Amino acid sequence: MYGLIFIFAFAAVSSLIVSSIMRFTSAGETSLQYIVTAISFIALFGGGFLSGGKRKEKGWLIGGITGLIYSLIVFLFQFLGYDRLFDAEQLIYHTCYTLIAMMGGILGVNISTNNSRSA
Repeated sequence: MYGLIFIFAFAAVSSLIVSSIMRFTSAGETSLQYIVTAISFIALFGGGFLSGGKRKEKGWLIGGITGLIYSLIVFLFQFLGYDRLFDAEQLIYHTCYTLIAMMGGILGVNISTNNSRSA
């Protein structure tokens, strides 16, 4: 749960910053596409990391679940709000999001376990 809260809070703050940049500069959506993608990956990695660190075991599983729940929420928002399914590109992105969250969960477990051993 903490991981999902982190992901959506990070996404909200990042969206505010990126939309402000687009509003007050001449930067367009296409020029910031890779930055937005990188921010999304950082958010999912951070959410998986936080989830794995809280759980302290099975980081790949808890990170994967965090990524899948995020993708499910986005899918439901898009399907119910805009009556659109994921296209092939979005499926690839959300698969990568889940994998990144899994990597974050693994690292979160390993770092939290190493810190508790050394204390």
